[in-house]
Amino acid sequence: MNDWNAKIIDEFRSNGGHVGGDFEGAPLLVLHSTGAKTGQERVAPMMYQAVDGGYAVFASKAGAPDNPDWYHNLRAHPEASIEIAGDAGVETRDVTAEVLEGEARSTIWETQKQRYPGFAEYEEKTDRVIPVVLLRPAG
Repeated sequence: MNDWNAKIIDEFRSNGGHVGGDFEGAPLLVLHSTGAKTGQERVAPMMYQAVDGGYAVFASKAGAPDNPDWYHNLRAHPEASIEIAGDAGVETRDVTAEVLEGEARSTIWETQKQRYPGFAEYEEKTDRVIPVVLLRPAG
């Protein structure tokens, strides 16, 4: 995990799921996935959108031409867990990932771009369709 992610995760955990700086006030979670190639645990902080059925996350990679590693990990191993702010501070929840398509994807993606215009900028930077992944509570 790079230093930038590590600092965000440390701040997230130390402050009950909240961080300052560029992400102040933004809904964040910490995703724990299984490496597609290595089988090792991978941890990544990311913004989410609460939606019916779970939490939508966005494989934007800041508009890079390829998808982030965590996206490939979830495609290979959809069972994962998240750390998220809850009533008692940071809570860990088991989730199952599902890549959304069609209208389900479009509706959530358009809302995310309206709420956080940086996502529209990421979309403009890349030729790929940025995946939207629904993290449904397991069980």
